[in-house]
Amino acid sequence: MCRFLAYAGRPIFLEDFVSAPAHSLIHQSLHAEEAKTGTNGDGFGVGWYGDRPEPGQYREIRPAWSDENLLSIARQVRSHLFFAHVRAATGTATTRANCHPFVHGRHLFMHNGQIGGYGLIRRRLEALIPDALYDARVGTTDSEALFLLILARMARGAAPGEAMAGALGDALSLMRDAGIAEPLRCAAALADGETIHALRWSSDASPPSLYLCDRGDSIVVASEPVDAMRECWQALPCNTLVSIRPGAVALTPFAVGLKQAA
Repeated sequence: MCRFLAYAGRPIFLEDFVSAPAHSLIHQSLHAEEAKTGTNGDGFGVGWYGDRPEPGQYREIRPAWSDENLLSIARQVRSHLFFAHVRAATGTATTRANCHPFVHGRHLFMHNGQIGGYGLIRRRLEALIPDALYDARVGTTDSEALFLLILARMARGAAPGEAMAGALGDALSLMRDAGIAEPLRCAAALADGETIHALRWSSDASPPSLYLCDRGDSIVVASEPVDAMRECWQALPCNTLVSIRPGAVALTPFAVGLKQAA
């Protein structure tokens, strides 16, 4: 499973979480403690908001621990909202286009988890992406497909949490129709430059790990705690959506519905 981190608050340098702490995201790329695999070396990425509406992005297929450019960028870039992700591939190629976070317009998205039996439903899931967004599909991951399905629902007026539930419901319905018994597990984060929506959900009882740390002037959501402030890091309950805005954190139950069988 992948590891990721989302930050919102007073502007800081990316290195404060990506590379500097004892259990930083780069450290987790080699020594993850709460993932199926301890090593997450199939690429990485960072995305951040600055003075423009759309986020900056840097992705690479090298392991995060061996990329000196990442260390330089993390040391120089300061942001009030950023994402960082280290990847452990689950069946799709190790290419730059498959590394997280994904960017479209002003939105950032990253994902940890897997659609069970994805290869069996990939064509049908992609067919749900509207033509207006399909040109943005440059990779092959289930994560990018979910991102575009979320954006499509938001373009039709759905709220972000509703759009995320709807996209997962599309995938879960296709899995059911294909007779797939494997679970759909998802920890994900979506941002628009002002708000982060992060979720922890699974169709079984084993969702990916996800923690929240509210420091007053900033909030961090991460797959694992990154520093020694253990009293700050609270595990998000299963099937929960957290919405983070300046000065406000809201946790709500998150449910995914199935479409009627064809």
